[in-house]
Amino acid sequence: MKNRIIEASILALGFCVLGLMLYMGINSFKDKDRVVSVKGLAEMEVPANKIIWPLMYKDLGDDLISLYNNINTKNKAIIAFLKSNGIAEEEISVAAPEILDLKAERYNTTVPEFRYNATSVITVTSNNVDKVRKLMSEQTELLKQGIAISGGDYRFNVSYEFTGLNEIKPGMIEEATRNARLAAEKFAKDSNSKLGKIRDAYQGQFTITDRDSNTPYIKNVRVVTTVNYYLKR
Repeated sequence: MKNRIIEASILALGFCVLGLMLYMGINSFKDKDRVVSVKGLAEMEVPANKIIWPLMYKDLGDDLISLYNNINTKNKAIIAFLKSNGIAEEEISVAAPEILDLKAERYNTTVPEFRYNATSVITVTSNNVDKVRKLMSEQTELLKQGIAISGGDYRFNVSYEFTGLNEIKPGMIEEATRNARLAAEKFAKDSNSKLGKIRDAYQGQFTITDRDSNTPYIKNVRVVTTVNYYLKR
């Protein structure tokens, strides 16, 4: 009789433990369905570390030989101006001139004064942004040599780039993830829950844009991460 009581007690205790485990398992299963999805933003302003400066000018003429000679003379003058102001030879590239025969234009209803219109471009590509920007303000020196650098053509706008994303990416991802957790903790507190582990996370695409239209040499780097957290009761 005594042995049966002991066996019954052990069996009852076993059922209690099993019931508790089932209860905890069911609650845990339910908690897995309770997820909060939050986004974390990280932004940083950085100076551009690469500049592409196209120096474009136009020439008109009726004789191709004279036109090419004139272009060659002007190209030499521009290159000399750049080198004398600290631009290295490997930072300078000269494109072949684009020659437009105005008299061959089918839809030209007026007789042009000159037959040929030539567009020449010399491009400076440099990592020394400040030096090139300073030189851009001094290009009036070329006017004294009869060389007018033209603007207004969208193909030859000055462009600025930031190429150091890999150096700042880890810190920005860390900041975005931290901001996402702060948002998740606030949500959990407001819903009388506790924040659990991360279920999954997604790194958004990094974007690099001009800070504004007036300062294209300052870039805004931005990333948004999405993190899904479990919520516990």
